[in-house]
Amino acid sequence: MSSIALKLLKPFGVDARFDFNPTQMIKSLIVPLAGILVFLFIWNIGAKNIHTSLGEFPGPAQVYEQSINLIAEHNRERDKEVAFYERQEQRNAKKLAANPDAKVKIRPYTGKPTFFDQIVTSLVTVLAGFILASLIAIPAGIVIGLNKTLYTAFNPVIQLFKPVSPLAWLPLVTMVVSALYVSKDPMFAKSFVTSLITVTLCCLWPTLLNTAVGVSAISPDLNNVSKVLRLSWLTHVIKIVLPSAIPMIFTGLRLSLGIAWMVLIAAEMLAQNPGLGKFVWDEFQNGSSSSLGRIMVAVLVIGLIGFMLDRIMLMLQKKVSWDKSVELR
Repeated sequence: MSSIALKLLKPFGVDARFDFNPTQMIKSLIVPLAGILVFLFIWNIGAKNIHTSLGEFPGPAQVYEQSINLIAEHNRERDKEVAFYERQEQRNAKKLAANPDAKVKIRPYTGKPTFFDQIVTSLVTVLAGFILASLIAIPAGIVIGLNKTLYTAFNPVIQLFKPVSPLAWLPLVTMVVSALYVSKDPMFAKSFVTSLITVTLCCLWPTLLNTAVGVSAISPDLNNVSKVLRLSWLTHVIKIVLPSAIPMIFTGLRLSLGIAWMVLIAAEMLAQNPGLGKFVWDEFQNGSSSSLGRIMVAVLVIGLIGFMLDRIMLMLQKKVSWDKSVELR
């Protein structure tokens, strides 16, 4: 392979040791592509034989058409937003020209959120809930894992709340947030806080449990080394506990992130909070001929985002963990 080609491929992990392997290429590229094509074929045939009250079930062609429509709607909405602010600037400029001491104000654009705005809202909410859950679960899991008595005491509590559905938590969280989160000028919208807490409560447990198990399973030899060196508790955690338990911690984090994404969509649908879940529910309630196609676009996007989030966590695990045997599957 030429040196120029190697330089272009270097960011993708290809170096001078690259050796073209047709079998590996078929396994990595051709086979997955064939699976996708088979899925699209079955989907297309099946869709033509399913008729609903809103018309024929959308096939790949209809979903592609609606995805183009959603992109066009987003672009039109952004053009409206730009024009809205331009008009305000022009009015304010005329006002200041007539009276330099006049007070001017830029009003925020309040147009309808587009499909892509809903995606951003859901991503911000799920990442905020996941980070909050991780900040609680990892330290708590370390403390519980280092103390057998605490582990025995809290394990039943973890097992009790771990399988609770977000649909059960949501009414309680909504009532508590409405009662306690009272402010004339809140920093965050109540809908965001409600979704955030619901996601946190549901995705907390896998990370907590896996962290506790990983910490409790540390080799006795490592603990003995720590005692011989007379490491402080904090140094013991940083130098011994965390490096040893990282594979289990990341397993919990991956499970928690996947649960967080599923929980958020369900919570948004039920509570009508902004996000992809609300988009799906609004389209279902809309009942137009294009609604099923738009819902199917959302379903595919939800799956794609969930897949990408899992890949990101897996790559991060390979980066920071001593266990390099983990594979991107």
